[in-house]
Amino acid sequence: MGMSVTISRATEQDAEQIFRLRYLCFQSEAVIYGDHRPGPLTESLADVRAEIASGIVCVARLGEEVIGAVYGRVTADGAGEIDGLCVHPRLQGHGIGARLLRAAEAAVTESSQVAAFRLSAGNRTEPGLRLYRRLGYRATGRAEGPDGVPRIVLERTAAAGQDPDAGTAVYAATA
Repeated sequence: MGMSVTISRATEQDAEQIFRLRYLCFQSEAVIYGDHRPGPLTESLADVRAEIASGIVCVARLGEEVIGAVYGRVTADGAGEIDGLCVHPRLQGHGIGARLLRAAEAAVTESSQVAAFRLSAGNRTEPGLRLYRRLGYRATGRAEGPDGVPRIVLERTAAAGQDPDAGTAVYAATA
């Protein structure tokens, strides 16, 4: 499949597309857990706008369409936290998620020095867990999400496997 996908920081104009995409993407997780309370299924458009305004949100675009998104922030303990990675179901498996994750990590390190990155994934979300492990994340614990879903906490050091080309500048690749 040939396509040109660009990765950039999200803007206020992207909020509605991100909102719809996250709702679509997290439907499969709701089915896996038999629970329609995962955060992206209950967040509002105002929540997405607030995240864009206050945090780090990176998007993947195919033309003008937002086909992927991820949130990043620095936590109170100084770690870079990655959250809500999603790629449109029809485009999964083409490396877009990995590119988004690296772009969010780069954007977080541009805003603050962090020693480690942390994220969590549902304990039954095997495709996501495989991606995170492949990118150097290792399980460090378990937690329960605000929606009650059991989660695996994964971390990696900030220097491990850092892609020097993964900044938030717009770039294209063929997948």
